[in-house]
Amino acid sequence: MAHYAFLDENNIVTEVIVGKNENEIVDGISDWEAYYGEFRGQTCVRTSYNGNIRKNYAGIGFTYDAERDAFIPPKPYDSWLLDEQTAQWGAPINYPVGGLIYQWDETVLDWVASDFQMQGEVN
Repeated sequence: MAHYAFLDENNIVTEVIVGKNENEIVDGISDWEAYYGEFRGQTCVRTSYNGNIRKNYAGIGFTYDAERDAFIPPKPYDSWLLDEQTAQWGAPINYPVGGLIYQWDETVLDWVASDFQMQGEVN
């Protein structure tokens, strides 16, 4: 079983489907990206559920970057940077260590301790 992503005119993923494996030949069809794309009228690109190809499993709203041959998730914050190896976004400052729960604050461009902190067991 293989997975395929349909792309709009801006290379944004609009849908992901389960389809035929690329090594399956049915009625002379072996290029499933082309087949599904022609059938739907959109560009179709194979994606890998376990990330073996194209860096990340495609999701609705992801962008397919043909130059990187990667599916890139939506950028969560303007300040975050793309890791070229993983095609994932990351904060410009490492997540703090120390046991507290932090969330990114784009207004100060830093991690801030969350208002909600685990206070032991809940009764």
